[in-house]
Parts: sequence; C-alpha cells; structure tokens
Amino acid sequence: MTTVEPAASVRLDPADLHASLRDPALLSMNFLNEVANRFPDAISFAPGRPCEDTFDLADLHRYLDAYADYLTGTKGYDRTRVHRELFQYGRTKGIVHELIARQLAVDEGITVDPEAVLVTVGAQEALWLVLRALRASDRDVVLAVAPTYVGLTGAARLLDFPVHPVGEGPDGVDLDDLLARIAAARAEGLRPRALYLVPDFSNPSGLSMTVSSRRQLLEIAAEQDLLLLEDNPYGFFQAVEGERPPTLKALDTGQHVVYLGSLAKTCFPGARVGFAVADQRIAGPDGGLLADELSKAKSMLTVNTPPVSQALVGGMLLEHGGSLLRANQRQIGIYRRNLDCLLRGLSRRLDGLEGVGWNTPAGGFFVGVTVPFPVTDELLDIAANRHGVLFTPMRHFHDSDVAARQMRLSCSYLSTEQIETGLDRLAKLITERI
Repeated sequence: MTTVEPAASVRLDPADLHASLRDPALLSMNFLNEVANRFPDAISFAPGRPCEDTFDLADLHRYLDAYADYLTGTKGYDRTRVHRELFQYGRTKGIVHELIARQLAVDEGITVDPEAVLVTVGAQEALWLVLRALRASDRDVVLAVAPTYVGLTGAARLLDFPVHPVGEGPDGVDLDDLLARIAAARAEGLRPRALYLVPDFSNPSGLSMTVSSRRQLLEIAAEQDLLLLEDNPYGFFQAVEGERPPTLKALDTGQHVVYLGSLAKTCFPGARVGFAVADQRIAGPDGGLLADELSKAKSMLTVNTPPVSQALVGGMLLEHGGSLLRANQRQIGIYRRNLDCLLRGLSRRLDGLEGVGWNTPAGGFFVGVTVPFPVTDELLDIAANRHGVLFTPMRHFHDSDVAARQMRLSCSYLSTEQIETGLDRLAKLITERI
C-alpha cells in the first residue's frame, strides 16, 4: 500500500504581501475594536461607541415597516417592487439618498442634489473611495490634521497615499502650518489633493473649529485649489444648549468640501451605513458628479450598500420627520451628562498633580489627558490587569512620538457610575506611576 505524504502547507512570506499590512496604523483599528473584549471586566474608556441604553429590537422592526410604507405610499411601489428593493442587490449609489439629502437640508442647512449623495458601507468606505479617486499619481499626497483618526491613516496606507500631518491649533487647525505644509509639499514636486479633518469635537482630541477659522479655511482651500474632506460624526453632540456652528459644507459656496457622513453615532453602528456628499463636477463633455465616479469604484468594492441596512436608517429618518437631530435628543442628553461627569471627575481626582492635564471639549465623546510618563500598549495591559481600567494610548493617532505621554478617554459608552469607578481606578494608576 502506497503512503501518500501530506502536502506541505503554504507559508506566505510577509515581504510578498502589501507593505501596509505590517503598518502599525492597520493594527490600531483592530486593537481599538478588540481591546475591550480582551478585558471584559475592566471599565473601558477606550471605544468611541454610542450608548446602548437607547437600543431596542422593536425599533428595527418598526423602522423597516416605516420604510416599506414609504415605498408604497410615497414612492408608489407595488408589493413585488418593494420586495425587490429590500431583498435584491440594490442601486450602487444607494436607495436612501433622497432621505439623506432631506436630512442634510433639515439639520445642517446643506442643500444638495440627492444624486450627489453616495450611500456607503459606513463612512469608512466613503473615505476610502474618495482617497482612491484622488490618488492619481505618485505626486499626490493627502494632508490630515494631527492627531488623526486612524481610519484615515490606514485607508491611505492601503492605497499607497502619503499622509502629511498638519498641526492642530486651539481652533482645531493651525492654518499657518497648513499653508506651510502645502508650500513644502509643492516645493518637493508633490501635489496636495485634500485636507482631512473633523471640525466638530474631533477624534481623538475633542477640539472644534470656530466659525471664523472655518471661513478662513474655506478661503485657503479656494486659493490653494485644495479639497476639504469634512468628517462629521459628532456634530450634534454639543455639551451645552445653543446654536451649533455651521458645517464647512454648509458654508461652502465653491464646492471645495466633500462631506463624509456617518450614521453610526446618530442611528446605530450595526447598520454600517455612511455616505459621501460629492457634488464636485467632472470636467469634459461626459463630465458628471464626483459621486458618479466614486460609485464606479464602489461597484467593484462592495457592489452596493445592503438595502435592508439602508431601509432601517431610512425608517428612522422617516419616523422623526427627516431629522437626525430630533431623533437624537435622548442621546444628546446622555452624552452631555457623561462628558460633564468625566470632566468634573478628572478635576476632583487629578487637579494639581504635576505633569497631569486635560482639555475641555465643547462636546463629543473624547477627552485628551496628558501625564508625565509614557502611555504605551504595555501600560494599557498593566492598567487592565492590575487596575481594571482601559483607555486608548494617543500614539495610535500619531505617526510620531509627539503624543507619547497622552491618552484618550471616551465617555460615550459608559454610565455615570462606571465613569466614576473607572476614574477612581485610573487615578490610582496615574498616582502610582508618578
């Protein structure tokens, strides 16, 4: 009887895979998603997740019914077409684009052709598609306000799109540094295509731009022929009552802003629905909208955004008269309470400690804390195992060591009782290390 030796298993050399797969930026996203699961008993200030107190399974059924009723009552679809809309592959650009355009008009004062709205699998896909379209040659670079959302850095790495950091000033963006970075890039023969930023309660620092600085930035974009990639997941979540500052897109009269929208925080992340407003015109006799160009790439990436997910967020919009601001009144109250609890708690426990400080955001989910010792992933393991508390080392949002002694605390996911207990544990860690 002949014995057949088993074939040797394939072992791939990491050097034969794309270099981005070894980049720390790509490790960071998995780290941020999984760290809380590794330490289930720890109180976690790490994830920027929405509060779960408002989740209800019954809502999903109601939202789906509301959207189906909209298709029959408003759009005039018969039963067969409704089933096809929800069960089949859908339109690449999305099926709730009209509802999103209506929401932008109601909540943000943004008037846009629904055809300029591309519905995506989360805002992350929208970001990737825009970067893919803008990376036309090896001369192209993207600018990003640092510290920077790690999803931008990782997506750019996958596309071999160099990211040049721009300083973050007290008003969110250091405009002088932006001009200097543009000039330096062009002096090297490079072409800065766009600036990525989060103008409202940015991730990770929590800083926001003033209205004056927003207008100045738009002037710079026009003068420098630069697109602005405005990411706005947190704009509704002000810490106090009052008029919200206009988005860059609402102020944009020259179509210099590509608006990246996420419904993860304002609807729910499980739907994985985001969008891009890309109303820039493409030159030439066959020119259309940038959104149409992005949809070509999307058709080869995810084919379409799941219609059932779109129907759920569409139903939520319909139930609240097209307004996400109205739909999020309870959440806004929770996040205001939590941010106030976090800031007051830090002050009670850490005020006066040498080398320890933090910023005071005007809203959003995040607070940046500075300490007089390195904040590493190894320290995070110590914090989790010995003290039962988690945070995010700010180094995950920088390519340099500029944030080596900083941590990001997120308060969105916790109750006030958890925040207080977590701060007790964090204060013990900090005083111990000092």
